[in-house]
Amino acid sequence: MFGCHALYLGKRLVLILRHRDTHPEINGVWIATKREYHESLRKLFPSMHSIGILGKSPTNWQVLSEASPDFESSVITACELVVKGDKRIGTIPKSRKKGK
Repeated sequence: MFGCHALYLGKRLVLILRHRDTHPEINGVWIATKREYHESLRKLFPSMHSIGILGKSPTNWQVLSEASPDFESSVITACELVVKGDKRIGTIPKSRKKGK
């Protein structure tokens, strides 16, 4: 997916793993979420922030930057939330219509 690796749990897109040369400031683990969950997730992930190239902040997609000192522990916590089915993480992508 756009040179990244998307992780799904069933039909839910939960995380994207990104490590590219372009825009290194957004390399790391992207979290699919909604703005209404940012505050509660930021308590768990203080370094989490919006992905600026996706539009005006705050964006639904948030990133755990690979440059953050708490990157590994944050990613482990995010994965634990995904496994537990935490409703704050994940989105079901809109289906694409097939061309004729």
